[in-house]
Amino acid sequence: MGRVVDDASSVEFHAFFERHYAELSRLAHLLTGEADAADDLAADALLALWHRWDRVRAADHPVAYARGVVANLARTKIRSAVRERRRVALFWSQREEKTENPDVAGVVDVQAALRRLPFRKRACVVLRHAFDLSEKDTALALGISVGTVKSQTSKGMAELQRLLGTQQAPLKVHATAMARTGHAEGRNR
Repeated sequence: MGRVVDDASSVEFHAFFERHYAELSRLAHLLTGEADAADDLAADALLALWHRWDRVRAADHPVAYARGVVANLARTKIRSAVRERRRVALFWSQREEKTENPDVAGVVDVQAALRRLPFRKRACVVLRHAFDLSEKDTALALGISVGTVKSQTSKGMAELQRLLGTQQAPLKVHATAMARTGHAEGRNR
């Protein structure tokens, strides 16, 4: 970050790190229930403390401050996991997945092209065209603005058209999704 830290601060932080890292990691593990994420959360918390070390070491209870940082990071991780589970549940709704004479080659091509899109563009395209969600519902599901949904969907569809070599990418995405979910009717906006 470009700031100069004196040797005494560095030594003091290193000692703090050695004394409290295991405790902070254990706290993160108990808060999140994820052993794998605990070390990362403790390290992220200590990195945040290092960037504010002058203020932290001047605090009355630096360890309490560190515990608070771990708790906040754990809360953010848990909220993120909950949002992700909701998104996954939306994608895997309880629909019948039977279709007569599916265009297997088309499905494979569209799925491969979708995998090449960055996640946000892919999510917008899938929610809008395969799940027939409105822009507002897509924004709500992804936690982004309606304007972002519009731009990411547009850019995603343009990239799909380029990847699939057709001007009919929206129809292919929709037809592939309908073949997969067993719906034969058209889109309802």
